[in-house]
Amino acid sequence: MGNRLRIMSVVFVMALSGGGCTDTAVLDQNVAIVNHAWHYEDQPQLTAHITDVTRPYNIYLNLRHTPDYAYSNVFVLLHQRQPNGRDTTERLELTLAESDGRWLGRGNGSVYTHQHLIKESIHFPDTGNYVFTLEQNMRENPLREITDVGIRVEPAN
Repeated sequence: MGNRLRIMSVVFVMALSGGGCTDTAVLDQNVAIVNHAWHYEDQPQLTAHITDVTRPYNIYLNLRHTPDYAYSNVFVLLHQRQPNGRDTTERLELTLAESDGRWLGRGNGSVYTHQHLIKESIHFPDTGNYVFTLEQNMRENPLREITDVGIRVEPAN
């Protein structure tokens, strides 16, 4: 029982010491894709609340897929609605694999995780809610073996 108590104490101390590191992301959210089949009409919406327009921000697109994903890339439409009602749309291509077929990103064998920087050191024009909508833009519908998609918005260093 003494070893178990020591191990629990070490885990507790490690948890406390990690508590000093805070994530400064304004938004870091992923949405699961039902049955790993991303349909055109399945368009996850994620909202970032911006309070400081003087700071630059980085925006990342998060994507996870299984090893059975059929392509080395993915095209995504990123729709953004600003607090003033202005809408923009950008078509993004993310490379997911090397030319020899090896997956990029982090993988554990059953899922590969990618985080792509899509906007670097941008300034939001107004405070308020920015709504990001993600739409798959491949020829295949549904796009199979995509497990999650998301957005991360963080202050740039």
